[in-house]
Amino acid sequence: MPELTQFALFVAAALLLAITPGPGVFYVAARALAGGRAEGVASSCGTGLGGMVHVVAGALGVSAVVLASAELVTALKLIGAAYLVWIGARTILSARKDAASLEAGLAAPPVGARRAFREGVLVEALNPKTAAFFLAFVPQFVDPAAGPVALQFVVLGFVSVALNTLADIVVAFGASGIRNGAAARPALVRRLREASGAGMIALGLGLALAKRPAH
Repeated sequence: MPELTQFALFVAAALLLAITPGPGVFYVAARALAGGRAEGVASSCGTGLGGMVHVVAGALGVSAVVLASAELVTALKLIGAAYLVWIGARTILSARKDAASLEAGLAAPPVGARRAFREGVLVEALNPKTAAFFLAFVPQFVDPAAGPVALQFVVLGFVSVALNTLADIVVAFGASGIRNGAAARPALVRRLREASGAGMIALGLGLALAKRPAH
């Protein structure tokens, strides 16, 4: 493992990156606003698992192979972008439908923690920028003289994913608190959910238009 000072620098940098909004944050916020704390936390765990997919793939060299292929990275990027846009559009439509149901005195069923978890995994696993991030960021803190490089990569990657997941859980609690506090104001909840959906659509379009990650 890297020396203590270098590891502390890694944790500080990873923490700053964890609190930077990305697709996972918007998805978690949307789920917590729609289904409450349970769905928000489940989606946070899902994005965490999706991040670990990239960590393990990076340690095994799979991500490097994917990023070396223009066709593969483009396909993955477009799939991830389309999925984000689809989730965002569905969030907006669901927000409007649920608001109409509340006005009619009908309660819309929640998505459920399992589905929120599964979708969280896909949102993060289908984001090639996450793979590029781990390949560009983590190796800077790996010391070949301190032990197996792959093991160091996995450990540091896990720390980064754990910090991201904790940040997402904080977002889930905050968003669910806003949802509970605005329960008597369905129009406000609808606007917040629509904003989260619009954010995911914007991220998806940005991902689709983004240049191929450098390698």
